Amino acid sequence: MAKTLNTALAAGLAVATLGTAVHAQDKSIIYVTPNPIGNNPFLVLGQEGAEAAGEARGAEVITYESDAPQAMLENLYAAASVGADIVVAMSFSAVDGVMEVAPTAPDTQFLLVDACTDQERPDNVHCAVFREHESSFLMGAIAAMTTETGTVGVIGPIDIPFMHRFTDGFAAGVAHVDPEVTVETRWVGGQNPFSDPVRAKEQALALDAAGADVIYAAAAGGSFGVYEAAAESGFVTMGVDTNLCGVAPGTMYDVALKRVDQAVLQSIEAIEAGEAATFASYGLAEGGMSAMAVEGGDALAESGCLIADDAEVAAEIRSLAEQIVAGEVVVDDPMMAN
Repeated sequence: MAKTLNTALAAGLAVATLGTAVHAQDKSIIYVTPNPIGNNPFLVLGQEGAEAAGEARGAEVITYESDAPQAMLENLYAAASVGADIVVAMSFSAVDGVMEVAPTAPDTQFLLVDACTDQERPDNVHCAVFREHESSFLMGAIAAMTTETGTVGVIGPIDIPFMHRFTDGFAAGVAHVDPEVTVETRWVGGQNPFSDPVRAKEQALALDAAGADVIYAAAAGGSFGVYEAAAESGFVTMGVDTNLCGVAPGTMYDVALKRVDQAVLQSIEAIEAGEAATFASYGLAEGGMSAMAVEGGDALAESGCLIADDAEVAAEIRSLAEQIVAGEVVVDDPMMAN
């Protein structure tokens, strides 16, 4: 059974109101988010992975949604206090909190998803990260192959090193295909950069006005504002995390797939096998990152993505993905340069 506890203000109630429910089963998984899940596909996939792991193991799954860094810290302490077997903590926002809470709860296993730490980790802190720059590289290659104006754009939530895996990876893919194509980068910014479709839409319209006819939307929940702008202005867009071509029919070319659900499920399997301080990196080779073009077959044909009708570009992208997996094309990790 899955339960959701909205925002970390409620986390203080978790010990009192959910503690009995958690301890009522032999196994329990608590899923902790940095923001309300809403329509953020990354957080939705993480929840689906936690729930799949819970179903496979007969474990109760409870979701604690946070709305600020302090709220997330409180949720992590609450999850440990009720005796969760595994706490799945999403994004770089969770790193400091997990490293603070984990030593106080040695019997609870903590899984950091989409982030890790350079510090020495306790045995009960595990990491699952992704090589987003690889699939973003593919999106950049598509943009360079399909642009008619010679200008393309990418929108990220906030200018921090991690998000450059999307923006720089995209730019590298563009340059790989055609270094003459101009890449414009915009950031959502503001008070809620990961969940602000209004500001993301404004940035998309600004890129459109600057001549960008292909825009990669890597703005988390804000990306829906980009899709709305694409429908209004007629530029082509690309999404991240899960197939969203049905959300933006006729305007989305492809998607940089990020199999967060499978990464969570597989990492929990490794934790339950007794491994200490596990670390896993998921890219094209492991199937953790992909694209609809790479999927091919019925998945591509039924995707609703524009690339399904462009066999030549799809074939080129599949070939490029194979070259990356084989090491013939190297996609630099922007995080390694920071």
